[in-house]
This record gives sequence, C-alpha cells and structure tokens, in this order.
Amino acid sequence: MQTRRSLLTAGGAGVAGLVGLAGCAGAPPGSDENRGDEGGDSDAAGDDADDTADGDDTRIGFVGDLMLGRSVADRWAGDADSTGVWGSTLPRLETLDGLVANLECCISDRGEQWPDKTYYFRSPPTFAIPALEAAGASFVSLANNHILDYREQGLRDTRTHLADAGVAHAGAGMDREAAIEPAVFEAGDVRVAAVGLTDQSAAFAATDDGPGTAYATLDPGRPGTRALVTDALDRADELDPDLVVASLHWGPNWETEPRAVHERFGRWLVDSGVDVVHGHSAHVLQGVEVYDGSPIIYDAGDFVDDYVDYIDREGVHNKRSALFELVVRDGDLTELEVVPVHIVDEAATLAEGEVATWVRDTVAERSRPYGTPIERSDGQLTIPLGDSDATE
Repeated sequence: MQTRRSLLTAGGAGVAGLVGLAGCAGAPPGSDENRGDEGGDSDAAGDDADDTADGDDTRIGFVGDLMLGRSVADRWAGDADSTGVWGSTLPRLETLDGLVANLECCISDRGEQWPDKTYYFRSPPTFAIPALEAAGASFVSLANNHILDYREQGLRDTRTHLADAGVAHAGAGMDREAAIEPAVFEAGDVRVAAVGLTDQSAAFAATDDGPGTAYATLDPGRPGTRALVTDALDRADELDPDLVVASLHWGPNWETEPRAVHERFGRWLVDSGVDVVHGHSAHVLQGVEVYDGSPIIYDAGDFVDDYVDYIDREGVHNKRSALFELVVRDGDLTELEVVPVHIVDEAATLAEGEVATWVRDTVAERSRPYGTPIERSDGQLTIPLGDSDATE
C-alpha cells in the first residue's frame, strides 16, 4: 500500500481525505455562512462498489462521546463482563480495523474535583480500560471540558492508564507542548496520525508549564490558532502517516447545525492537510460535509452516556447517534457508512426500526445543505467520498 506522503510526492491524486452534553457551552447564534449546493439520497447504490472484495478494505470507525462515568460506571463496573456497555454494537466494533472516539471523562479513582463545576465525569480504571480494549479503541481525544474534572491527578492517571493499554491519545497533557502533540496508531495497513483540539472550557487550557487541554478558538481567522494548529499538523506529518485526523470538541450543546466559523475551520483543516475532521460536543447528530474528498463529521453525537433523553426537544434526540465507518481501499478513501446507534439503559446498541430510520434520515437531511452525496441501498446509508454522481 502506498503511503500518503509517497502519493503526494508523486503528484498523484493521493489519499484524498480521510477521512460533547452536561457541563458544556450554551446555544450559538444562527449560522450565517452560505453553504453548498443541495445534494442528497439515491436509493440505488453504485454496482461497482459491490465488485470490490471487502477483505481488501480497511475500516475505521468514528464515534462521538464516550462518557463512562456516573451511572454508566455504576451499572457496568461491577459486572463480570465490562463489555456490556457496548451492547449489540460490540460485534460490529470487533470487525473494525480501528476506532476513534472522544473520551468524555477521566479514567481514575483519585483526584480532587475542579471547583465550581456542575457535572463531574470520572470512570474507574478497572472498568474503563477493559471496556476500551474490548471495543478496539485505537485513539481517544482528551481535548474536552471533562478531562480535568478531577484536576491534574485525574489527567495524569488517564494518560498513564491509556498508555499502559496501548490506546493512543492526544489533546491534553502536562503542558501546552504535550497537549498539542499528535498521536499515531495503525489501523490495518493504514498508519493514522491524530490531533485533538477543543474550544470548550478555557479554564482547562494547558499553559507553558501547566497541565491542560489543547485549547484554542477554532477560527481560521485567528493568527494564534493558525500557528498552534499548523505546529500540531507539522508534527503529525513528521510521523509519516497515511492519513491525518483532527478530533475536535467544539461548539455548544443541543445544536443540530454547526456554527459558520466551525464550517470554515473544518474546511481550513482539510486545506491544511487533514484527511478527516471528527467533530463532537453537541451531544446530537449534525451533518456531514464532503470537502475536497474529505469527510467533515460536524458532530457524531454521543456513543454512550447516562444523560436524560431530551425527547421533548424537537430535532434533538440525544440518545440517537451513529457509528461512522470510513472505508479505505487501496490507499484511497472511498466511502463513509452511517451505522445508526441508540443508547439504551447506559449501553450502546445498534438502532432498529423507527430509530434507525430516523438516524439515517436525519444524517441525510442535515448533510443536504452541503451538497453531500448520499447513497441508500438495502437499509444502509453511505456517503461516497471522492468523485460520485449520487444525489438525493
């Protein structure tokens, strides 16, 4: 398999794009940026895709928040099999070559609470680590507004436990340099570099000599942001990856559309060499944009949590999300399959019936303003990457 760097050096098409609830920010003003032409859903998926053997594919899953504390830990930590937290999604997760997520808690049984917060998320290592290992977690972002809920001790323990388990992580560290340092992992034959960034909880920001998150105002118009992110991406490129992922905890809760500034930032990341933009923070699904062949998942929703199901909020349904499976074939990104997920009784489950239909329809609808191509076939929803004539 050719590497991303060798393809780019050769001047070929290259690897064209790889391709958080409680306690976060409030609602944003309405988006004011013009968006792409409408695209959409085709009921007939391309026959050519069926001619390629799945065995030649690398599949990398992207999910949103993993909140493994509070009631989730209370239910599963004492269970003989901690994998119950993944419910019926586990067999699907086990088929993946890699899994990328946001870790919406610290992993520790120590530390003092950060003062004056409302929500504190901490998961015992004896539960969280075996659960992450069982799910095949390849990378988790620590750049969020809960990683320091139990201050420096909680962060230190989290990084230690993840390192001992071989789970790559980025987005928080003992100082700013460590926080922006990218991680690298192998997904099948694909070498992936990943960075974690957040614009949530400025108080958690790492400093020159103090622990915290890779915090920045995620606006490409800010020179300081451009400098920090360019530094992180330069470091990622030094790892000689085939693909680069930016995992972003951005924007306020409950919004079904991203802010215009985040749309601009996501596109700027792709222009700067990122192959997949992996967004989370809103606790609800947002749309997917395919920009220059790269998927921008504006928000993947929550994969597992213990939050209240806000079914009374029109369009929210925070217990409904998706596993986004990226298919890499012969070094090229070919498609993003949307697998509906439903959080039931503190467990991630494969959605069925009306819930599964709602997830697919919602992703298609919220992606339409970007002109995102959608293919539907046999109850599946797929977003083709690269050249495609599929429209809704």
